[in-house]
Amino acid sequence: MNSSPATKAPFLERFLAFRNKGDEAKPLLSHIEDLRVTIIKISLTLVIGMFICFAFRDNIAALIQRPLVDLDPERAANLQSLGVTDSFTISLELAFYGGIILSFPLLVIFIAEFILPALNQKEKAMIVPVALIGSGLFLTGAAFSYFVVLPQTLDFFFNDARAMNWQPTWTVREYYSFTTQFIIAFGMAFELPLVVLMLVKLGVVDYVQLRKTRAFAVVVIFIFAAIITPTSDIVTLLLMGGPMCLLYEICIVIAWLMRDKSIPAEAEHKPPASL
Repeated sequence: MNSSPATKAPFLERFLAFRNKGDEAKPLLSHIEDLRVTIIKISLTLVIGMFICFAFRDNIAALIQRPLVDLDPERAANLQSLGVTDSFTISLELAFYGGIILSFPLLVIFIAEFILPALNQKEKAMIVPVALIGSGLFLTGAAFSYFVVLPQTLDFFFNDARAMNWQPTWTVREYYSFTTQFIIAFGMAFELPLVVLMLVKLGVVDYVQLRKTRAFAVVVIFIFAAIITPTSDIVTLLLMGGPMCLLYEICIVIAWLMRDKSIPAEAEHKPPASL
């Protein structure tokens, strides 16, 4: 698409202009107040979710430990607690991550309401479906990690330690920190289409830019996958990076469907080859 003064403006200016669309311009302090209210709502929702999950900490702990039990019950029985407060601190950690998963639809709605306050009634009605789609993507990524990637990763590192003639004895703190971060990382990675949807709506990117930067995006995706996964083995990297590359192609389709149809076809270029 052709450049315009709006696209050349700093991102913050464009973001504030987008929030003011259709309304009188608000002062910066008004935007900050909206942000404060959004943070409070997100924090309260997370705290409530944490309390609910903390009440079921035994069930959540058993669920997180299930992949290890299925691989080898003896390995699960050998998990060691080395800290006096491990039972409580790990329960808080599990409650926090569980609270994120439980309250995820509301978190998406709160964030969308802050970023997109100038939507018309028809567009506002789409916030809840988008939040549900975002939750579905998150749960899909988490489930893919839990049922497919995590068991293979645990087995790989256990056997790798045995190959070094070491006796792998994991602590409960290390195991639960590793598995929860692993699952959450995959869930967040699967939110890529939702992020692109927001960037396209803000006018930061369009499908032409996404298509032209495909090769660069693949490199960034695998770098991102290497950073957010707690492991560095090539199998886990491919299992995360591969689906994210597929999601990127889906993002190109989404951006193409959201293109400004008022722009002449010759200015739009041709539709992406993936369509």
